[in-house]
Parts: sequence; C-alpha cells; structure tokens
Amino acid sequence: MSWHPQYRSSKFRHVYGKAASKEKCYDCVPITRNVHDNHFCAVNPHFIAVVTECAGGGAFLVIPIHQTGKLDPHYPKICGHKGNVLDIKWNPFNDFVIASCSEDATVKIWDIPNYLLTRNITTPKKELLGHIRRVGLIEWHPTANNILFSSGYDYKIMIWNLDTHETVISNPVKILDAHKDVVLSMSFNTDGSLLATACRDRKIRLIDPRSGTVIQEASYKSHRVNKVLFLGNMKKLFSTGTSRWNNRQIALWDQNDLSVPLLEEDLDGSSGLLFPVYDSDTHMLYVVGKGDGNIRYYEISPEKPYLNYLMEYRSHLPQKGVGMMPKRGLEVSACEIFRFYKLIPTKSLIEPISMIVPRRSESYQEDIYPLTIGAQPALTAQEWLKGVNKGPLLVSLRPGSGAVNSLPQFLEPEPLMPATDLSQHQGQGGRLPVEDMPSETEDSRKQLKMAEKLLKNEKMCLSNGFDVFECPPPKTENELLQMFYRQQEEIRRLRELVNQRDVQIKQLELELRNLCTDKCSY
Repeated sequence: MSWHPQYRSSKFRHVYGKAASKEKCYDCVPITRNVHDNHFCAVNPHFIAVVTECAGGGAFLVIPIHQTGKLDPHYPKICGHKGNVLDIKWNPFNDFVIASCSEDATVKIWDIPNYLLTRNITTPKKELLGHIRRVGLIEWHPTANNILFSSGYDYKIMIWNLDTHETVISNPVKILDAHKDVVLSMSFNTDGSLLATACRDRKIRLIDPRSGTVIQEASYKSHRVNKVLFLGNMKKLFSTGTSRWNNRQIALWDQNDLSVPLLEEDLDGSSGLLFPVYDSDTHMLYVVGKGDGNIRYYEISPEKPYLNYLMEYRSHLPQKGVGMMPKRGLEVSACEIFRFYKLIPTKSLIEPISMIVPRRSESYQEDIYPLTIGAQPALTAQEWLKGVNKGPLLVSLRPGSGAVNSLPQFLEPEPLMPATDLSQHQGQGGRLPVEDMPSETEDSRKQLKMAEKLLKNEKMCLSNGFDVFECPPPKTENELLQMFYRQQEEIRRLRELVNQRDVQIKQLELELRNLCTDKCSY
C-alpha cells in the first residue's frame, strides 16, 4: 500500500502543513451554501475570490490578498448573474481578469479594478452566450492567451476566443459534443494540446480539443470517476472517485492506455468528494477531501510504485472547497512550496494553509524551487487555433530575478538587457559591438524618463490601489496593516526603478568604452 512505503530518499519527505494565525485569516465571509461539487474559490497573488450567498441571483467577492481580518458586511460584490454562481477562475495571464459561470447558462468575464472596491460591479467586460442549460465548469487554456473552455449541463464543452472587441459573444470557435452526460471535471496537459474529462457516465475521455476527436476512452467499471487530472509531463492521469462499495478511491492511469489503471487504491468510507491538485514543479500530488479537514499528499515518480505517500494534514474543521495560490505568489523565504485557502462555511472563515519544507537556512533554496510557470502567455489565441503547440514560459522564483507578477499592460516596462549578458560581453575584451546591443542609448533614456514620469506625475497603482501620500492616517489595526503592505509595495517598485537605472548606467559605460576604443584605434 502507498502509505507503508519502504525507505526512500526525498527532500519532500518531511513537508508539513501550517495553518495561518487568526489575524491572517479572512473572517466573516458569507461563503456559499451551494452543494455543487466545485472549489468555489480562486486565488492569485493580488486577490482572493470566493462565491458567496446572495439573495436574488448569484454573486462572488473579490478581496485583496493582504486584506485579512474581519470583512465588512457591506463589502461590494460582483453580482451580474441571474442564477447561482457555480465556478470562478482567474485568468492565468492577467491577475485583474476573472471568469465566472452560473445557473443562468451564461459565462461572464470581469475586469477587476486595481483599487479598493467601493460599490458592486454589475456590468461584465464580456458575456458568453451559447449554452442552453446551466454552466458548471470553466477552464482557461494553460498556454494560449484569451482561450476559455466552458462545460454545461447540455453535455457540451464550448471553446471561446476572447480576443475580440465584442462584448457579447454568442458563437464559440468550437463545440465538443463527445459526452452523453454531464462533464464533472476538465484538465489540460502541460502545453494544452490534450484535454482530459471525467463524465457522469463514469468514463474518462482524452480529447484533442481543436479537432474534437476522442483519442482514448476509459470505461473501467470498478472505478466511478468524479475528478481527473493530468500529471504534468509524466504522461499519466490521476482520478478520484468511488469504488463499487462506495469507498473513496484514487486511481492512476497511463495516458496511452486507459483500459486498466496502473494503480487503484481505496482511501476511506467517507462520502465527500476528493479534489486532486498536482504541483508539477515538485511532483507532489495533494488530495483534498470535501466535507472533512484532511489534505493527503503524495510524491509522484515515473516508475513503480508511482505513488509514494508522504503525510496528511489534519484539521477538525471541515472544508467546503479550496483555492490554490500560484507559485509566483508563495513566500520563498519561508520555504513555502504550496498554499491552500480553505473555505470553512460553519465559521464563515477562509484559512490559508502553507505547505512548508523544514529548512534551517533562510536563504533561497534553489533545489525546491525549479523554474515555474510564469504570467506570460506562450501563444496567442489565433496561433493556438491554427494548430501551434508550445509549452508554458518559465520564470525563476529567486528574489530579484525579475518580475513574475501579472500586471496591467500600462505598467509593464519595456524589456532591458540583463546585467548578466552585459557582464559576459565585458569579459570578451571589454567591447560590446553596436549590432549586439539590445537597444540604442536614446531608447534607454526614453525608458528611464518614462519610468520617472510614472512615478512623478501619475498615481502609483498599488495592490490595493491607494496613493501612499494621499491615504489618511490609519485608525484601526487593519488599516495600519494595509498601510504597511502599501509601503512594502512602494519600496519594491522603487527598487525595480533603481535596478533599471543601474542597467542604463552600464549600457552608457559600455558605449563610452567603445567610443574610446575606436578613437585609440585611429
């Protein structure tokens, strides 16, 4: 059995879960009572979104990630749906865009302002009309920008191209009509070229989303599947469901042969759903139980026994759903490798749970933080629709290695030449050829002036949206905490500006050196 493994060397053998203190939780949040089997929570480095109770229609809350503590009962909502909201997902390439689907058979795309909300948002950026019954699932494409998948109770999966100027889109670019019952789960492989689905007819299907053809189909009768998940580049699928005797069960499948699972294991006799979550960077698999407080975690290996049990986080507070923070939002100084946001409706509480590798050193641990998925798309929507496949763009989580947050377009500086490249050229005789320089000196000066102008003449767009110099003095502990986070954000931005200036200075020094070398040669 996987929970009695032989001794094996692993740097994640002692990973433990740490619940946040009361001050760092989100209290008095009216979490939805809907019984739909979804997470009901979506998280990114700027915001946490949670589906909430609402009289007359559906709504969800978007709370700044640092605004912990008690929530104002009159806090503004996003409430444009006419039915209960069933699923919400942040755009992986824009932290200020979120999609939602509802029982009113619509999918809506929302722009979230980068300042503190003062009133309800009722008008979406885009509205997708195509399903004739309620929409239960939505998924963003992992590498292509502005491609969204939606699944409804009309047994159809629709592919939407949001890269248009239309506010109401009624014609999806593709309709996948391969299912005979409700789709319970959708998952993409790493480059988004394959889609795995779990259906209420107890079958797992592997589909080419652009052609709509079913490549593989599993109809293993002793495993009634609820959720299915691609395990990164392992070419394996993981599913959770129930056995013939209604025990909660997990199964591992070979992507190229879905006739019989590689591994099948009963966990317990509870009735709640199991949500699988995979971290492709650490090859760790988390199994979150709905209705209980447990999070089991395993390590995946490409060879037998495939699934290696590590530990189990236990809590007496049952969870209705969970949100997962992207890797670029983790606290690497604390050796945090994953973070859940646990919804506890019995206490109206959202509790962050950090998965931590115990290390004594506070320096950056490169062995547990490999290059991870960044916030930039690898493809445009049109490129993906034309048949191009490309893996995600990777970034380093090392502090100071470069911005990994997804910011509004007007805040993105133009790319500069990395200092490491400059030092390499300095080592080659001290001369940098003019044709090898990434930008002209005039462009460098323009970029510097642009950055200074943004700081001097415009309001700083902070995570909670207030200008530090115009914000009134804090009156409560929560306001003081918000002021602290605003100041930290300002310091970070000023450091980025200083780094840009250092690069500009090095470019000017190299240009002067080249001019001096040319004069000496004459």
